[in-house]
Amino acid sequence: MQPRKAVVIGSGIAGLAASIRLVAQGYEVHVYEKSDKPGGKLGFFSEKGYQFDTGPSLFTQPHQLEALLALVGEKLSDYFTYQKMPVSCHYFYEDGTFIEASADPDLFAKEAHIKTGEPVSSIKNYLAASEKLYTRIGQVFLNHSLHKFSTLFKIPLLSALGAFKLPYVTRSMHKHNERSFSSKKLVQLFNRYATYNGSNPYVAPSMLTLIAHLEHNEGSFYPSGGMISITNTLAAVAKKIGVQFYFNSPVQKITTQHNKVTGVVVNDEAVAAGVVVSNADVYFTYLNLLAEPSKAQQILKQERSSSALIFYWGIKKEFPQLSLHNIFFTENYEAEFTHLFDVKIPFNDPTVYINITSVCEPGIQAPAGKQNWFVMVNVPANTGQDWASITAAVKKEVLAKLERMLGEPIEPLIETEKILDPLLIEANTASYQGSLYGTSSNAPMAAFLRHPNFSKQYQGLYFVGGSVHPGGGIPLCLKSAEIMSNLVAKDRRL
Repeated sequence: MQPRKAVVIGSGIAGLAASIRLVAQGYEVHVYEKSDKPGGKLGFFSEKGYQFDTGPSLFTQPHQLEALLALVGEKLSDYFTYQKMPVSCHYFYEDGTFIEASADPDLFAKEAHIKTGEPVSSIKNYLAASEKLYTRIGQVFLNHSLHKFSTLFKIPLLSALGAFKLPYVTRSMHKHNERSFSSKKLVQLFNRYATYNGSNPYVAPSMLTLIAHLEHNEGSFYPSGGMISITNTLAAVAKKIGVQFYFNSPVQKITTQHNKVTGVVVNDEAVAAGVVVSNADVYFTYLNLLAEPSKAQQILKQERSSSALIFYWGIKKEFPQLSLHNIFFTENYEAEFTHLFDVKIPFNDPTVYINITSVCEPGIQAPAGKQNWFVMVNVPANTGQDWASITAAVKKEVLAKLERMLGEPIEPLIETEKILDPLLIEANTASYQGSLYGTSSNAPMAAFLRHPNFSKQYQGLYFVGGSVHPGGGIPLCLKSAEIMSNLVAKDRRL
């Protein structure tokens, strides 16, 4: 019998994972990608011996990749190895306070106590509560569609309801953290996890405190070869099992008939398929591929997530005080988020994140004695701002901040530079307004308002990626592909 055919639009992490899962179900899968290579936001470039991952820099829950590859008889270790990082992050504060956040929760609690005076018990209790929130509530909503009545009959839902407390959605993440810690530095440290899905901790619900569990209890990891190894592995496995890729081939239209998907149009040619999975931004899917501007506008009723301004710097020196992940905090975090989501321009004292993969692979990710700096500042989604002027101002502010906090001028050490702003993020990855995570979680019921992984109107149309349930970031994009594939399997049996 001829295998059923599925089309995947886009080859970001979620699109690649979706293609593998559909092959595992017996589908013949064709992936159409507008770029000349797979990966979406998780790309790569090299310049003068410096290696740079372009997008997501945090690797958590490698077991998700292990399980995905096992579906098709592959082992992750045959493609790349990974190591658990002994230190999750280095935190720098303007008053000179430095916190080395150990991946061991006990050591982290002791370090934080020494540096801030926060009782060890407060930190350990917070992390225990974060784990409980993730395991009893979070996993139910991250592993299942929130838009199917059948979800109500999932056995874990009873446990989730038993653990649920109203303040998880009525109290802000910041208010929760203020109640949890006496140290303002610890409040700020745990507030930052709202940025993991482009949200504002001063208005986003305290449910987001579950995010800290992933990094502080489960740990963060480093994949050999950098984050691009994830893209390369998924693409290689997909090709090996028969997925057909078509690059430089943007889909022009999703075709339907009698409320059923019939395929897509690519290069002015119709491609028939009974299943179509869009890994494109859901806004653009409705606006351009389905020609339904009214439904696209419905998406915009939800606030967009933040975007990013990224400087890729080749630094001709090693800084031993820096780790794989580093945060240089602003003194006024609330003002920074007010600027991000209300004023719509970056704050003049931004928090700076630096990722340095050469810390893990010196002499490979950067020339010997040098470092590759991925320098990111959270910025608003694009609404027509003057990004040339903003970029120049932010660069000046970042350099001044790093010189102040690291004790020496940084600009003379920059050998190579490339910049990514919201305009380029939208152009390169079709993320509307350059928002990294589609919609923010700045509303009590935001998790329930994200677009589902299936179309309620067109049978056979599904959605994966950061702009739909359960959200952005590598772990959640992989979850979206899993949810989608379960829906496809169920729909096929009907």
